[in-house]
Amino acid sequence: QVQLVESGGGLVQSGGSLRLSCVVSGSIFSAYVMGWYRQAPGKQRELVATITSGGSTNYGGFVKGRFTISKDNAKKTVYLQMNSLQPEDTAVYYCNRGQSWGQGTQVTVSS
Repeated sequence: QVQLVESGGGLVQSGGSLRLSCVVSGSIFSAYVMGWYRQAPGKQRELVATITSGGSTNYGGFVKGRFTISKDNAKKTVYLQMNSLQPEDTAVYYCNRGQSWGQGTQVTVSS
């Protein structure tokens, strides 16, 4: 059974940066599309970024070049580097692979 464990969330000031990590266990890592999603209070969960087995990436429209998704197949880890964070980026960020989700990590951006 696949398990996804996120880390790296926290409190940061507007304009700051964070790097989220998601470690995958119990499954072959490199063959799947991995993604980051987020959910703010009172809002629906939305796509942040995905990365395919071949390394192709896709981002939500709000990212506008501020975030970068990457992965390390040897470490079975996917990353989300977030720069120029704004208060509207405050949300719980979730790692995803297919039908599997991590527990989420809270990102809070203060103004």
